[in-house]
Amino acid sequence: MLYSTEVTSSKIISDTPLYARTRKAYEIVQPWIAGNTLEIGCGEGYGIDIYKENTSSLTLIDKSSQAVSLLRQKHPKACVIKKRVPELTGIPDNSFDSIIAFQVIEHLDNDRLFLNEIHRVLKPGGKAYITTPNKSKTIVSNPWHYREYNLNELNSLLAGTFGKFDIKGIKGNAITDAYYANNKASVTRILQFDLLKLHRILPDTLLKVPYELLNRINRLYLLKKNPTHIQSITSDDYQLDTCSEGTLDFFCVLEKRAS
Repeated sequence: MLYSTEVTSSKIISDTPLYARTRKAYEIVQPWIAGNTLEIGCGEGYGIDIYKENTSSLTLIDKSSQAVSLLRQKHPKACVIKKRVPELTGIPDNSFDSIIAFQVIEHLDNDRLFLNEIHRVLKPGGKAYITTPNKSKTIVSNPWHYREYNLNELNSLLAGTFGKFDIKGIKGNAITDAYYANNKASVTRILQFDLLKLHRILPDTLLKVPYELLNRINRLYLLKKNPTHIQSITSDDYQLDTCSEGTLDFFCVLEKRAS
């Protein structure tokens, strides 16, 4: 599904707080993108229009046939590849000046291979930009994620591949904090009905469908409860800052050292 709760949509009103949050990452990275650019896990591709004018060539990768078809229609000059990562087979070493992979690494079993592949296809001096959720903000385990990270775990993972990197945090404000507080309260109420704590013991393969369904119902409930609040949230309500308790997503800048 292209427009699942895992692929945040610019077209679904109940997704507005999450869409604005992911859009912010593209706005942050826009002035830093240059040259041959690769984006991995594009989804519907709403971020591409934000940065594409800074690129000299554009390669887009997604595992979804629907996403790939849409991307090819919207960006006919780009090289669009249907592919599952972490492997970037077929892409030569030292190919890209810039790489974007937002909200991808948490979905991968072999995260270290993914970073090794990004390092391989980056040009010396090139930079990769990665975002991933802050594990400490997770209310209930996401069956679509192989793992999430705290700051120390992410720092250790990145240090294994990149000698030069920086981790900052995307955080919200009072408006978004109120949304996430309401979301946490609503999810907590839903979990009260799981008397056997099945969400903790069932395998992820069995939890994906109910998670998706309940997540969508919850977002629609929050929208119905306070539509003005939901629809008022924009990317301006998020900012890049040092990592803190308020960090929602880690924002990582990885640089391949020049030879």
